[in-house]
Amino acid sequence: MSIENNWRMGKFLLQRINCRSENSKGVYCLQYDDHKIVSGLRDNTIKVWDRVSLQCIKVLTGHTGSVLCLQYDERVIISGLCCIYASLNGMMVTCSKDRSIAVWDMVSPNEITLRRVLVGHRAAVNVVDFDEKYIVSASGDRTIKVWNTSSCEFVRTLNGHKRGIACLQYRDRLVVSGSSDNTIRLWDIECGACLRVLEGHEELVRLWDIECGACLRVLEGHEELVRCIRFDAKRIVSGAYDGKIKVWNLVAALDPRAPTTTLCLRTLVEHTGRVFRLQFDEFQIVSSSHDDTILIGTSSTTLNPPCPRGPERAGALGSGLGGAGSMVGGGGVGQLPAALQGGNVNQGSGGAGIRWNMDINDGNSNQ
Repeated sequence: MSIENNWRMGKFLLQRINCRSENSKGVYCLQYDDHKIVSGLRDNTIKVWDRVSLQCIKVLTGHTGSVLCLQYDERVIISGLCCIYASLNGMMVTCSKDRSIAVWDMVSPNEITLRRVLVGHRAAVNVVDFDEKYIVSASGDRTIKVWNTSSCEFVRTLNGHKRGIACLQYRDRLVVSGSSDNTIRLWDIECGACLRVLEGHEELVRLWDIECGACLRVLEGHEELVRCIRFDAKRIVSGAYDGKIKVWNLVAALDPRAPTTTLCLRTLVEHTGRVFRLQFDEFQIVSSSHDDTILIGTSSTTLNPPCPRGPERAGALGSGLGGAGSMVGGGGVGQLPAALQGGNVNQGSGGAGIRWNMDINDGNSNQ
């Protein structure tokens, strides 16, 4: 109960990592676990920070544009110019504004080597996700590309969005993508078919029933673009260009009888710039911003929280769109359609296990 009260009251021990350098202009993406924080910066680098000392222990170079997205596990990282994600054993994938996708082998936080560079997109690669079968990337060129994880060979392109794609999540056979055309699309990765189109975004936070496509609730309160959203079984946490992080009551949001005044539990105002990325677990919130900082807010009841685990599936799909942002989806109401069920769920460490990271770039952005 004390931990829950801390969430409601906003009682966190705040730690700050200053990422400012001569060429630094913002921290676009991050992922963390019990030992490290991995961040992607606008200065084209990937930096690994010790979770205890908060000191930088490794700098990865190779991208020639901002690092927008990243996904890693204990041994591999996939990176791109837009965001950072969780990954399979021994692999990290990153993507970048330089239109490339980099696949890395990560033996330890201090031993990370570049395995392969994937090229094919015609604009900034905003987001990547992967499992043991496929790497999936989305770009400002309006396309989603599928690659074989083992061979890194190109498989197929998913076409349909009318503007740049901001966020994406891949799970089993299902790919969910969000675009600045204000739509969310559901795809079958095996055949490339678009299964459903969800419409209605206007720079708000919306909860969707993934089975029928109905909008369950609209959450209002941010004053500017909602950039990132994560949720677990109890709460939704959103970050926006207004520099604020809001904690929402998910249970109340799914109850149509709950008054709107009960939905927002707390607003955290600690960043002095746009919030680009956040992750959270039961004990902490970790966020990054245009102000060149990473903030770690830890529940004041525990200075040494246990290793983060992916939260339980929530009963809906939550999204934030309108230029840039991120989405997070769960099971329950939002379980996979029957035709797509089966296979392994890809869950990364540090915060919600299912997620859509959004750093939108239509190919003309200055990110």
